[in-house]
Amino acid sequence: MTALPSTLAADALADALQKVSLEDKFTLPRGRVYMSGTQALVRMMMLQRERDVAAGLNTGGFISGYRGSPLGAVDQTAVKAKEHLDKHHIKFQAGVNEELAATAVWGTQQVNLYPDAKYDGVFALWYGQGPGVDRCADVFKHGNMAGTSKNGGVLVIAGDDHAAKSSTLPHQSEHIFSACIIPTLNPASVQEYLDFGIHGYAMSRYSGLWVGMKAVADTVESSATVVVDKDRVNPIIPQDFPLPEGGVSIRWPDPWLGQERRMHDYKIYMAMEYARVNKLNEMIVDSPRPRFGIVTTGKCYQDTRQALEDLGIDDKLAAEIGLRVFKVGMSWPLEPEGIRQFAEGLDEILVIEEKRQIIEYQLKEQLYNWREDVRPRVIGKFDMKGEWVKPHGEWLLPAYYELNPAMIAKVIAARIAKFYVSDQIKARLAVIEAKDQALAKPGIELQRTPYFCSGCPHNTSTKVPEGSRAVAGIGCHFMSVWMDRNTNTFTQMGGEGVPWVGQSPFTNEKHIFANLGDGTYFHSGILAVRQSLAAGVNITYKILYNDAVAMTGGQPHDGQLSPHDIANQMLAEGVKKMVIVTDQPEKYAGVTLPLGVEVKHRDGLDAIQREFREVQGTSVIIYDQTCAAEKRRRRKRNTFPDPNERVVINDLVCEGCGDCSVQSNCVSVAPLETEFGRKRTIDQSSCNKDFSCVKGFCPSFVTVNGGQLRM
Repeated sequence: MTALPSTLAADALADALQKVSLEDKFTLPRGRVYMSGTQALVRMMMLQRERDVAAGLNTGGFISGYRGSPLGAVDQTAVKAKEHLDKHHIKFQAGVNEELAATAVWGTQQVNLYPDAKYDGVFALWYGQGPGVDRCADVFKHGNMAGTSKNGGVLVIAGDDHAAKSSTLPHQSEHIFSACIIPTLNPASVQEYLDFGIHGYAMSRYSGLWVGMKAVADTVESSATVVVDKDRVNPIIPQDFPLPEGGVSIRWPDPWLGQERRMHDYKIYMAMEYARVNKLNEMIVDSPRPRFGIVTTGKCYQDTRQALEDLGIDDKLAAEIGLRVFKVGMSWPLEPEGIRQFAEGLDEILVIEEKRQIIEYQLKEQLYNWREDVRPRVIGKFDMKGEWVKPHGEWLLPAYYELNPAMIAKVIAARIAKFYVSDQIKARLAVIEAKDQALAKPGIELQRTPYFCSGCPHNTSTKVPEGSRAVAGIGCHFMSVWMDRNTNTFTQMGGEGVPWVGQSPFTNEKHIFANLGDGTYFHSGILAVRQSLAAGVNITYKILYNDAVAMTGGQPHDGQLSPHDIANQMLAEGVKKMVIVTDQPEKYAGVTLPLGVEVKHRDGLDAIQREFREVQGTSVIIYDQTCAAEKRRRRKRNTFPDPNERVVINDLVCEGCGDCSVQSNCVSVAPLETEFGRKRTIDQSSCNKDFSCVKGFCPSFVTVNGGQLRM
């Protein structure tokens, strides 16, 4: 009798599992699915189209931007989901760079200004890393002032790398957004990328504003089980807010001062009204006798909940001791009514947010003239106690690097100690302090310094002759700055080599090399070369053509680009001398190149550079060698030649001199401990068959043709 239900349950489970598909995240009409934050951004666009169709609107969607961590996979996700996006009338078009992508997004809101529009409106999404937000401020201001179309809307997703784990500077985009008068949503989870995205488009259509959304690695690069349903979020559109003549949507003609008046008299306040009626900011934990309040947002909200849990403070205990928690969904502009209701009765408010203050300053401004007799004290980054804190003073919650639950827990415990202490909190704090002390003890420091892949072209291309120096830019080749390559300093993306324009008139140094990746060249780097040409400085650009934008995931260039194209472009710009250097000169047989451009083997790079550093003016070396990681990927797909040979080292002959490592700079040349001392070996599992290790004079190397590795 007991076997039947068990069998039925097993059958039901097996049937359910058979119906699960990896495509569920894009195809399941409603229910729970597993997806990353990046995938949620793409699915959110589909949900918006479904909502519009259900409302009787025939809208189209548009996605454009430029990848960069933590949004390095948006374009790849959109390409993989092309079939699903097409069904929802959503077009993905990668931007050559961030600001041109944003300009294209601006164009989507102009579609319905003309009579031939195929859709009732176009809702658009821009994505970009923090540096891309910086460079787009001009476009953001213009597009936002002009406004959005009535049935369109714009979301701009800012990928912020708070700890500079994969960028040259830590980034925080809220201040750029506020300068452009773009309201900023701050999701705390993968689910909120879906929910806030729907709210973002509703707010954008209602207020005529572009709407920003913050994305950090902890949320957008994480994965979770979320609920997908076009009806999960039901935005409330305020009906009683006064509107200017003609509304707030984009129009033409439109005088500049009229745009400004609409912005400051109506649009930004409409965004706050939308946030109020839709409760984007909400009281998560309340207390009947409130004394101390915490205001937090985004990733910090999750850290704060973890900190409270670490202290043993659940919602029930928080209510008993007088603790309130307020979660801000729209961090700028801060909607005043909800925050004032939260502040009612509080003695002190602690604002927990990462990086520079955005909520704290708004909160202080809003409460300053509000009921002085009951105005709560507001602290955040530090407690000034009526005195100015010196720059080197103690911070409560630093504005640099990242916050974590342990840091937050200690600050919360210290603040509530004025009115509540317990043995449990003391014990929990002791555990946190013990962990901190253990981490503070000297230990063996292991560093995982990023390095070039096995067989990476940059192992060879970034070398400079003795007596010369190079400057770096954005790309995998940037890693040469911590190698023995005499490569120092760097610029923002697209500024490669241009600092030399400001240096050269004031130094006796005659020439430098500048490394410029092909992806950056296509993005904006061609302008850097043009600036050097205009200034007439003596500089040699090494344009590193690796046939992929390797740093962000191996994407193809966002348009047609080849060494032949670059040579023609550089010749047209007026470079003084140019050569193509490659590991495979034979592939240029029969290729017609610009007059005077030769093709030479990479083995002669040192001599070529010595020649080019004597050239007066701007010269170019195009270094052509496919990215090693891309070689590996393409060989797995049988789309790239795989040489039927391997290199091995006879360790009995090897003397351990290490010249093979010097010649190749390759991490697949590994140390091998033997009874005769340290020798060298080739790690066949990582070798990408670059063969630069055989350039040294060594009899221990053996080339095996046609052999196969034993499993």
